[in-house]
Amino acid sequence: MALQLIKLFVSASTSTDAVPTDTRFFYITTAETAAGATLTIDAASFLQDDGNPATELPALAANNSYYNVYINGVLQMEGIATYTPGATGVGSLAINVPAGGDPIPANTPIVLEIVQFAPSSTTTVTT
Repeated sequence: MALQLIKLFVSASTSTDAVPTDTRFFYITTAETAAGATLTIDAASFLQDDGNPATELPALAANNSYYNVYINGVLQMEGIATYTPGATGVGSLAINVPAGGDPIPANTPIVLEIVQFAPSSTTTVTT
């Protein structure tokens, strides 16, 4: 009998779910922030979606999360804000108001939106 290549026959299918979690934090400015200045908002200054004060800004999972900043309802460009996770005194959002631009007036709503993904996959192997 001649030599034959013997190989396994395996069939598999994979199902993947992204499972996003959207968390929002709200802040109303108390004073004007001039062009060229930085507005830093501590974690404890934010309100959560349910209206309760925030105590901590969550850590962002590497490659599975992002944040958006809205000033007066308008999504801001990447790079205008710096996000630091953590509790009161550590966690903050710093917004750099571009020099030569308009200031952020008092009583302006600022929304910090954090989207995190918890991906999961299931593979079924059949023979």
